[in-house]
Amino acid sequence: MSTLALVDREDVRPRVDEIVADYLTSARFDHEAAHGPEALPLYDAMARMLSGGKRLRAAFAYWAWRGHGGTLDAPEREGVLRIGASLELFQAAALFHDDVMDKSDTRRGHPTAHVHFARVHRAQGWPGDSNQFGLSAAVLLGDLALVASDDQLVDALTHLPDDVYAPVHAIYSEMRTEVTIGQYLDVLNQVSPWTENAAEAERRARAVIRAKSARYSVEHPLTLGAAAAGADETRLDAVRRFGLPLGEAFQLRDDVLGVFGDPAVTGKPAGDDLREGKRTVMLARALAGATPAEEAELRGALGAETLTDAEVASLREIFERTGALSYVEHLVQDLSDQAFGALDSLELDTEPASMLRALGYAAVERRA
Repeated sequence: MSTLALVDREDVRPRVDEIVADYLTSARFDHEAAHGPEALPLYDAMARMLSGGKRLRAAFAYWAWRGHGGTLDAPEREGVLRIGASLELFQAAALFHDDVMDKSDTRRGHPTAHVHFARVHRAQGWPGDSNQFGLSAAVLLGDLALVASDDQLVDALTHLPDDVYAPVHAIYSEMRTEVTIGQYLDVLNQVSPWTENAAEAERRARAVIRAKSARYSVEHPLTLGAAAAGADETRLDAVRRFGLPLGEAFQLRDDVLGVFGDPAVTGKPAGDDLREGKRTVMLARALAGATPAEEAELRGALGAETLTDAEVASLREIFERTGALSYVEHLVQDLSDQAFGALDSLELDTEPASMLRALGYAAVERRA
């Protein structure tokens, strides 16, 4: 079953998309009335970002809720779908900021927000620095998406029982804090001195993965859904044992696609992660197994914004020759096996369990 077919089950994606679209329409109307048409490009940019994405986070939350007693006709269903919409808005905020920090030019086949707004500045012939205007607009856009995600969470909680307010809010708050810290750890890792200790380099990379991506991509959506259904802390810990390794495998797959992905599918230039200088697990393993000449090539090329496609192809060969690619693929498999073993131990009903398994496979076997 395709990823779209999975997230469409029980109308999860269509309803989440509808909630997001309704929010943006209302916000456009309210803020045009309050601030004039100058504010509308921010909502246009947010809509472009939200037009992409698979809605996996929303689906993880929904099916975790279904697995813990939620039913298709329950009035609380609307609250869980609004949690899904909030997660999509939160991801948009994270991506706006991430693109600024990574100096990315493309996202989902379109110019990133800071690039777009810099082009608008130049096209209009406005005074000042076009690039700085683009950066400023993108940072503020990320902040605006974060406000929107909070608005949707508050709305979601009005559709849920009072006794789940505290655990759901606590998980969401932890997620937001952790992603922010994870982003900083990523930035710090990028500028830290190279270490000759491969195990330490891999430890740092995996710490960033867990804080910045693994938990908010899979673990937190799952625990939000389970908490919304009234799961206690013991049960939430069991859900985390499924979500964390699956989330780490999800991000490791993303790291592979950042080097070996097809631009026509990923929506990003080939080797974009290499141009950004990302310190990944795959890079740590490649450096550990590289010859002196290969190590010099890796260190010299990493972070070079002018890296050509031919140079990217040469670096890919190093990742393959050193066994780094194979190592990460095996790590993805090991983490997936660990996650699905934990899923089996949850002993969910057949349909939610099969859906969460299928969503998990879609997350780690994706090509975009």
